[in-house]
Amino acid sequence: MSRLSRLRGRNAKIVATLGPGSRAPRTVQLLAEAGADIFRLNFSHGSHEDHRRSLEAVRMAEKALGRPLAVLADLQGPKVRVGTFAGGKLKLDFDGEYTLIAREETDAPRNIPVPHPEILEALETGDRVLCNDGMIALTVTQAGATPKVKSDFPAELSDRKGFTVQGKALPVSALTGKDREDLACALELGADLIALSFVQSVEDVETVQALIAGRAPLIAKLEKPAAINNLAAIVDAADGVMVARGDLGVEYPAEQVPIIQRRIVRTARAKGRPVIVATQMLESMIDNAAPTRAETGDVATAIYQGVDAVMLSAETAIGRHPATAVAIMGRIIHATEAAEDYRDSLKQFMGDRSLELTIDVVARAAQSLAYAEHASALALRTGSARRLTQFSKHRGRHLILYGSADEARLRAAQLLWGVHPIHVADIEHDDWPVTLLRTAGLDGAVAYAAWKGDNDEAAWELGIRRP
Repeated sequence: MSRLSRLRGRNAKIVATLGPGSRAPRTVQLLAEAGADIFRLNFSHGSHEDHRRSLEAVRMAEKALGRPLAVLADLQGPKVRVGTFAGGKLKLDFDGEYTLIAREETDAPRNIPVPHPEILEALETGDRVLCNDGMIALTVTQAGATPKVKSDFPAELSDRKGFTVQGKALPVSALTGKDREDLACALELGADLIALSFVQSVEDVETVQALIAGRAPLIAKLEKPAAINNLAAIVDAADGVMVARGDLGVEYPAEQVPIIQRRIVRTARAKGRPVIVATQMLESMIDNAAPTRAETGDVATAIYQGVDAVMLSAETAIGRHPATAVAIMGRIIHATEAAEDYRDSLKQFMGDRSLELTIDVVARAAQSLAYAEHASALALRTGSARRLTQFSKHRGRHLILYGSADEARLRAAQLLWGVHPIHVADIEHDDWPVTLLRTAGLDGAVAYAAWKGDNDEAAWELGIRRP
């Protein structure tokens, strides 16, 4: 990798999803040039070979640009779906009654196949069932061995559409057989981050972390009521979280989603876990060359909350203007971070300082030193990902230059707010802060913080260097 590093000039990062419209090497490089820091491989779609080609394209772009680029492998999770119908769909009448059957398919005109008997057994009278991402609503009128539902309005239910019970924890594991195969593939390919869908408990997180065995950080996607009920414990257990607003909007009334987003962001930031906000951020740009004003405000709101990253999904996976969407998202981030009230807004989501650890005090002291000495940046040396996230947690005024020869560490660090990972062959020499400063293309003074402790003793060296 080239030693040249081109700083983005912003703190929040951009995740771009790769798909049929964007996985070509030239397009991936254009996305990186436009501002993408992390590339998402959505294992809900595409083959393992598709994802291998996508990852190789990211590595090619990384080499061409001389800047670390991360790959996030997003596992599908237990997306519960209906089976198949004769003719591919079933017409639902208003107030019509239908029987749910634990089968893969049916040709009966009043049956809905749901190949998950454990879910049908958990249904209770009055439960609200949502299909096709909430576009179809059914109400359970009879529980038991042959549950029945009534359609709340006329609709057409097609093969393999999603099926969920609103506000209810479902008795399914967060890791399916497909997910295990996909996880093995992602780790073999060298994915830098792993995302787990439909997390409901700490046990879900710990199960997958055991399989990963330290080879990549785990991002818990928060999209089920059970996860929100166990929020603090799940955030503690995971290496980061994603506000997956698509399925949150199915599980909760739409007006509750912004409130839940604020709660997740505040909890993650207080605990020093990176947080991504995802879904429909610039949705209209799937077709249009410019976002709506509401979408622009949505991205800005997330940045005002101090999230580590904002994500593009279909906008870059299948959209007509993928690089433009990334560039516009970057412009929104730049403008928001330059706003007069930006730093005041960040403080609202900081969390309770009475719970601070020693490293929190060190991180704030290092930023204060950089400010007092009019430094251009804060250089950081530590081999611990968790210590790096704690420095990012405080959302300091000075960008953090993180140097390492370990490319896996640098790529994973791309997720962190305000952290600019830089590849350096040797970080152990005395002039390492100046090396990072110059490699970043900066001049002036540089503050630095270097870990000097061990497992039993916390010790840091803070100082200022001038070229």
